[in-house]
Amino acid sequence: MSQALWTKIDDYYTHLFVLPDPALDAALAASDAAGLPQIAVAPNQGKLLMLIARIQGARRILEVGTLGGYSSIWLARALPADGRLVTLEADATHAKVARDNIARAGLAGKVELRLGPARQSLAKLVEEKSEPFDLVFIDADKPSNPDYFTQALELTRRGSLIIADNVVRDGDVLDAESRDAGVRGIRRFNELVAAERRVTATALQTVGSKGHDGFAIILVTADA
Repeated sequence: MSQALWTKIDDYYTHLFVLPDPALDAALAASDAAGLPQIAVAPNQGKLLMLIARIQGARRILEVGTLGGYSSIWLARALPADGRLVTLEADATHAKVARDNIARAGLAGKVELRLGPARQSLAKLVEEKSEPFDLVFIDADKPSNPDYFTQALELTRRGSLIIADNVVRDGDVLDAESRDAGVRGIRRFNELVAAERRVTATALQTVGSKGHDGFAIILVTADA
């Protein structure tokens, strides 16, 4: 199997199941024009997130890592009329691009973007005694994933889902001696999830236009 073949298969399924969408296309174009890194989820992955949110019946969604708002649009579209997405972004340039993209998609009324380091924003949500979130999507700096998971548990309830992206990292997650901070963060995150008795979890490898990576899917089975 090769990257070229994985990309062709992604393209095949995207063309079948992800209809042309001006708002999503514009979000990617604006992100590229602003020089944002090209690390947003693939279109078929974005639709997967939307489908999971709809299956979950999510009314409140928390996203850790907004980037240009591409995944935010997918997630916000899964919400009911009274739903709310809170998305956290540390970079002011990314946040501006994301706000414009979200507004262009007609979703500004459903999305609250909080600017600042995610750990501080998550702590603020805990301090505010935020209503629990039904779904949390973690896709930010990987060294901080252990903290994000711990804080997400304080912001969820029994039945909530926590999804973390990029948990395979081209297979580097297997390297227990890795000096890469992202790999070390993911391995520590995995260990925390495995030891946490309030959740049950699994992880799936993915291959496609974004390379060899994967998602962790975590069901909260007991209240904090």
